[in-house]
Amino acid sequence: MINNTTSEVRLAPPIGGFQEIGGRRVFLHRSGSGPAVVFLPGAGAVGLDYLVVQQQVSQFTTAVLYDRGGTGYSDPIPLPRTVTAVAMELHELLHAQQIPAPYVLAPHSLGACYAHRFAQLYPREVAGLAWLDGLHRDWDDFMPPAATLAEFERQAPGPAQLEQLRPTLRAMNTELFADYPEQVRRSLVEAKDSAGWLAAGLAERGTLAALAAELQAGPNIPDVPVVALSVIGEDPTQEAATLRAMHDGRIRMDAALVGSVSHGEQRIVSDTLHHRLCFDRPDAVVQAIRDVIDRAAD
Repeated sequence: MINNTTSEVRLAPPIGGFQEIGGRRVFLHRSGSGPAVVFLPGAGAVGLDYLVVQQQVSQFTTAVLYDRGGTGYSDPIPLPRTVTAVAMELHELLHAQQIPAPYVLAPHSLGACYAHRFAQLYPREVAGLAWLDGLHRDWDDFMPPAATLAEFERQAPGPAQLEQLRPTLRAMNTELFADYPEQVRRSLVEAKDSAGWLAAGLAERGTLAALAAELQAGPNIPDVPVVALSVIGEDPTQEAATLRAMHDGRIRMDAALVGSVSHGEQRIVSDTLHHRLCFDRPDAVVQAIRDVIDRAAD
């Protein structure tokens, strides 16, 4: 277990607030009215990364951003955690906030593992899924040997490598948040450069294979509407043959996901990268969410 508690002063969120869960504070920001859409961030991401998308979704329904315990603006907690612990925390948060079920879950990347577990534990509280290039429990069945979950864990940067990457990561975040409201942009760029946030992102990636195994012990997602966005943009940092194999695996994996439900649809997104989906293509994300809500209401 890694505890990401540091001597750093806990950073105050520029917007939103907290809900106490189990004696600690969990950050959330909600807006809009109507059936709730809940965003589940990827590893190294936080709720406010999805602010632009949330602002658009809140024009037609309730949109909820939050940070898992131990990440972002939420209070520290030992990481990594099980998918069960994270799903139960989210369930308690939504009920403490009196946000009525059923929910449309919008998970990105690692957040999809937590969304899947939420759906396993509380199937009647899930109205649908907007699957945003999500991590699937059967990832290894579709991906090349160079891109297995165990290989991702093995290749994770250590503290020294992470320190060397900090200028690059800060420049990337400065560019990603350039159009955000100044107060939010400044807070996120500074916070994402902090040792605590960087360590939390690494820690959550530390047990990917175990998270997948935990999900494999439970059922498939319930038979609810699913729209899966499959990102296959060209990434110059990836070896070409491996990238092609990963894109092929992603397309087949998400096709299997949407094929497992009665009202599933896959949409290929070829003009952005995995971590940039909600920044470059908020239109595609918002449309997927809107369509899931409409199909859930039929």
